[in-house]
This record gives sequence, C-alpha cells and structure tokens, in this order.
Amino acid sequence: QVQLVESGGGLVQAGGSLRLSCAASGRSFSSYVMGWFRQAPGKERELVSTIRWSDGSTYYADSMQGRFTISRDNAKSTVSLQMYSLKPEDTAVYYCAAVDSYYYSLRPKQWSYWGQGTQVTVSS
Repeated sequence: QVQLVESGGGLVQAGGSLRLSCAASGRSFSSYVMGWFRQAPGKERELVSTIRWSDGSTYYADSMQGRFTISRDNAKSTVSLQMYSLKPEDTAVYYCAAVDSYYYSLRPKQWSYWGQGTQVTVSS
C-alpha cells in the first residue's frame, strides 16, 4: 500500500522560505514520477513541480521557476520542495503525488497516489 506523508508546512512571512518533505513508502518508486501540487481556496489544484525518481529530471511551473527547488533522497525515499522568496499568492495546501509512468500529465486526475496535504500560509 502506497503512502505519501507530507510535512514541513506552516506560516511564513513574504520573502521567507519553507521546506516541504514527502515520505514515500509501500513499494519501490524507481519508475515513478513524484510531484508537488497545490490548491488555494476557490482555485483548482495545480502542478508545482515534478521529479523523476529514475534520473532526477525536474519540471517547474513557470511561476515557481527560480524560487522552488525539488529534490529526492533515494536512501530515505523522500522528496523535498525547498521554497524561497515566498509570496502571499503561494498560500495553499500543498500535496505530494506519485504516478508510475515516465510521462505524466499536468492534470491531477492522472496521478495515482496522494498525500493528505500540508498547509502553507504566506503573510504579507
């Protein structure tokens, strides 16, 4: 049974930083893509960043490029999202997700596994 458990959310002032972590368990994720999504109140869930466990290749949504860094720790089966220069518009629940495919969709519905989410609040 796949489990994704997020941690690291919280309240931070604009311009600050946070690091989110996702602990993955239940199977080998070597063929998986891991992703971070976020959902703000009243908005659709959107893809923030992805990383392929196999080769470490990454993707960032345009608005996060240069501010967020995704990484993986194979030994700990953990994926992290380091967020810098946070803005109030980054406020959302952040979700870790996984899909067993080299190619993936930007749409949440195509992803197989989800964590429970962690709240990130950026105050102005």
